[in-house]
Amino acid sequence: MTPVEEGRPRALLAGASRRWVRALPWAVAFVLCVVLLPTTIVVLTADYGLNGGVASALAVAQSAPLLLAVVRPLHAWYVVFAADVAGALALLGVDFEQRLLWPFPPMELVGYVALCLALGLRERRRTLVLVWLATAGANVGLGFAAPHGSGAKELLFTILGGVALLLGGVLRERSEVQRRLVEQETISEAERGRRTLLEERARIARELHDVVAHHMSVITVQADTAEYRLAALPPDVREEFTSIAATARESLGEMRRLLGVLRNEEAHGELAPQPGLAQIGQLVEATARTGGPVDFTPCDAEVPEAVGLSAYRIVQEALANVVRHAPGAATHVSLSVSRPADGQGGEQPADGRGGEQLAVGRGGERLTVLVVNDPPPEPPAGPLEVGGTGHGLVGMRERVRLVGGTLDAGPLPDGGFRVAAQLPLTEEDLT
Repeated sequence: MTPVEEGRPRALLAGASRRWVRALPWAVAFVLCVVLLPTTIVVLTADYGLNGGVASALAVAQSAPLLLAVVRPLHAWYVVFAADVAGALALLGVDFEQRLLWPFPPMELVGYVALCLALGLRERRRTLVLVWLATAGANVGLGFAAPHGSGAKELLFTILGGVALLLGGVLRERSEVQRRLVEQETISEAERGRRTLLEERARIARELHDVVAHHMSVITVQADTAEYRLAALPPDVREEFTSIAATARESLGEMRRLLGVLRNEEAHGELAPQPGLAQIGQLVEATARTGGPVDFTPCDAEVPEAVGLSAYRIVQEALANVVRHAPGAATHVSLSVSRPADGQGGEQPADGRGGEQLAVGRGGERLTVLVVNDPPPEPPAGPLEVGGTGHGLVGMRERVRLVGGTLDAGPLPDGGFRVAAQLPLTEEDLT
């Protein structure tokens, strides 16, 4: 419950999500003011025999600040506390019955308890302790001047005020803890998403290094051996090949130095050859043995290594999600190349069930990766993995964005899930 926003004090419960909760403090303050103002005048004049003018002034000073307490409870407390003490001193000058409560009549107790509750909802512990000490000090001090002797009932002012301060403080601190937990959860969720994104980008960078390094190594070898493979090369051509080989070696060294920032000592598995379209069949077979029936439509087209690697990772993550969230569900994995016809776009592969079709963009051939799973045969009691990040789609989108493709992922009306990616194959689309 932040007390001040942009230099202006906020009303109590102003941060509540429901409108009636935000209006509740104003309604309570208004009712108390309307009820206590005439009641105080009547009780002080009729029961205690106090002068009407004095009783009216005290009633206004003790009741009207309750409206101010909604916004500035501490300022309202200064006025009400002074008015209550002044009222107790004023009652010493009149003769009232012993059965009547003194130094603080019942209507003053009601208003003061409500004020202490407002204080507890707004002020910090130190302020609340000082308020209670002032209340207790005034109560005990006035007890020495009690006209009919002092008893336990005269301490109601201190006891009830302390209870209200404690209750309000507990509610305020509980609200603060909940607000901080929500903020921390929001920050943690954002950090998890950002960390997942960075980890996936680092992994992509390492894999790209392996792909590009292979081609650069081929260029280096071809340029170095050109003078031995090709007879009678002119000197300027021989120099050109030597320059190409040197540039390629320098580029490889620079790439390895940059990659050293991303690699770690435990990444020994990254030295293995990177998978592509040919390895997706093995991935599907492994999933079918453990997760459920998988129908696979392969594609033996030649695709760039970056596209093949991205397709493998997309299928890998999609099948992992099926095993986690829909164990035992029938899954359809399809790979196909869409070829444009007469500049009007190519084939439109179905969604794996003969239903909705994906439109193929113009501008060249595209590899379509489609993974569709049915609803699980039995609703799972819970996810098989409870420690997952929940950001698998982030990695898929990074893969697709890397090669300039598109991704469509979401639930199906019957309870299944579909992941459809289109990855461009032509050089102009990849660039």
